[in-house]
Amino acid sequence: MNSDSNCEVTRGEVDLDFYAKRDGVWKAIGLSAPARRGLVNAKIFKVSDLGRYTKAQIESLHGIGPTSLPKLDKAMKSEGVEFK
Repeated sequence: MNSDSNCEVTRGEVDLDFYAKRDGVWKAIGLSAPARRGLVNAKIFKVSDLGRYTKAQIESLHGIGPTSLPKLDKAMKSEGVEFK
């Protein structure tokens, strides 16, 4: 591992097994690893949890960006969930 890296993951400071046990829903819809970690860190583990938040709150999470939002919107629509 590169100890000079600015990335917590490459420095080995992130317990990837922790996320792997919790981000299955997000992985299944095709979210990137940073987006999945952002949702898990916010204790958002399933699509229905997104309804407790505004779109702006979700957009502010680390890793959530322009490619993540359409995937979240599609998953929410299929489950009948809307942002707060």
